[in-house]
Amino acid sequence: MPFKAVVFDAYGTLYDVQSVAAVTEQAFPGHGDIITQLWRIKQLEYTWLRSLMQRYEDFAVVTHDSLVYTLRVLGLRTDAATLDRIIAKYLDLDPYPDARAALAAMKDRRLAILSNGSPAMLDGLAKASGFDTLLDAVISVDARKIFKPSPQAYALIEETLGLAPSEVLFVSSNPWDVCGAKAFGLNVAWIERVSPEAMAAACLETDLVAPLTLFKALRTQMDELGFAPDYRIAALSELPEIVTTHEP
Repeated sequence: MPFKAVVFDAYGTLYDVQSVAAVTEQAFPGHGDIITQLWRIKQLEYTWLRSLMQRYEDFAVVTHDSLVYTLRVLGLRTDAATLDRIIAKYLDLDPYPDARAALAAMKDRRLAILSNGSPAMLDGLAKASGFDTLLDAVISVDARKIFKPSPQAYALIEETLGLAPSEVLFVSSNPWDVCGAKAFGLNVAWIERVSPEAMAAACLETDLVAPLTLFKALRTQMDELGFAPDYRIAALSELPEIVTTHEP
C-alpha cells in the first residue's frame, strides 16, 4: 500500500531558516551570519532543554529568548523594535524553491506539517507562502506542550490524521528530527542538503572554520543515535517519485 500521507517538518525542510540572515545583516552589518547560526543552535537547544526540564514555553518564546542570548553573548545592543523586526521574519521565511512544486505533485496524498513552531507562527508561514491551500493540516507540538523529538510530539500525526505510522512518510532535513521520527516508528525521508564530502572539504579549506561551516557540521550531518532514515534525498523535488513508487 502506498503512503497515504506525507508530513513535513517546517523549519529547514519546507522553509529556509537561513533566509533570516538578510534581516540580521541589515540590523547588525557584518554580524548577520554569526547571529543567524548561533541563534538557530540556541533555539534548538532551548527546545530540548525545556522539554527535559518540563518547563514548556511555546516556540515564539524560545525564538525570542535564543535571539536575546545570541545578541548578548556577541556584545550587540538592540532595542525592542529591532528585536521584533528580526523575529517577525520567522513568520515569512523563504520557502525552498522546489517546495511548492513538490507539494502540488503529491496533492493526491494527505499533506501536513508537524513542527515545533507555535500555531500562530506556523499559520503565518503557511499563509505567507501560500502553502495553506496545499496542506490538509498544520500540526503544532503546542497541543502536547513538548517539543520534538519527544514521541508525544510525533503521536500528534496519528491523532490528527487518523493514520497509523506505517501509512505516513515523514520528511525532515534535521538529523535529530529524522532520528526521533524513526524511533517513533514512522517511515522517514531525510533531505541531505549537505553531503559528507562537501562538509569535509569545507572544514579543510581554512584553519578558521567559518560560522556557516560550523553550523553545518553541527546541524546537517546524520547523528549517531542508532536510527537511519528509510530514504536519503538531496531535495524536495525527489519526493513525488518515492511516494508514488513505494511498496510496503
